[in-house]
Amino acid sequence: MRTGVYWHDLFAKNSWPVIGNKFKNFPKAMEWALKIEGVKLYTPTKVSWETLKKVHTEPLLENLKKAWYCEGALYSVGGCIEAATKIVSGELDNALVFDVGAGHHAGPSHAWGGTYVSCTGPTVVALREKFGAGRYAILDTDSHHGDGTRAVFMGDRDVLHVCFCSHNTVEDEGTKICVDVGYNTNDQEYLRHVEKEFVPRVEKFKPHIIFHLLGHDTARGDYGDRGLSESFFLELVKMVKRCAQKVCNGKYMIITHGGSREDLAEYIFPNIIEILARPS
Repeated sequence: MRTGVYWHDLFAKNSWPVIGNKFKNFPKAMEWALKIEGVKLYTPTKVSWETLKKVHTEPLLENLKKAWYCEGALYSVGGCIEAATKIVSGELDNALVFDVGAGHHAGPSHAWGGTYVSCTGPTVVALREKFGAGRYAILDTDSHHGDGTRAVFMGDRDVLHVCFCSHNTVEDEGTKICVDVGYNTNDQEYLRHVEKEFVPRVEKFKPHIIFHLLGHDTARGDYGDRGLSESFFLELVKMVKRCAQKVCNGKYMIITHGGSREDLAEYIFPNIIEILARPS
């Protein structure tokens, strides 16, 4: 397998909104995983403002320019675009993209909750500009509803967005789904929800790539605690990787999202790299 890891050293130098300084010991914390055959570390470049303007309003972007976390967010979105482009073109099979200041609470004109610009919106724009029309699937397993991602893609029925959060909805002709996984859950129950509500939908949808917004705030002791263990996240990635191998030739991109536990970040992300890099 050819696995890309997108990381910028700036991510370790700040305590970022909501997620804090959980990356302070990176990239050293994943040093062993970066030595696995087929794994390559990339330093992202910043996304262009021209690309962001195709997703967001001018007032939102003007506020972003004034914010201290702006540079980190721009590198994060740039990494998403670069990783996705390499995956769709066949240069990489999959990737883990580290992300700060950007993510699923950023809609076209409003952003909050530590994510102040969209990561998947500009990525899909860039992919369509380069490769033409295409279908994309977004799996959101952060603890909170991805309202910004939903707003960016509402009405775009070539984007499947399945969000595991706190309510049940099906809208936009079945391409935008929320699944209530409950706060008092466990690893097995959550995985059953994913197997039932995401896997069959994405198999039918047949996207070019699966984007996975992977928050670990759902873990016990984190701020979005839903009762999940450390090993849950590894089992989840194994499940989604198998699904991607079946529906889109293994094209799978994980974007780090919520969660502030440093110990958990240092455990799951190197192990996720190892899972992505496995031959099967």
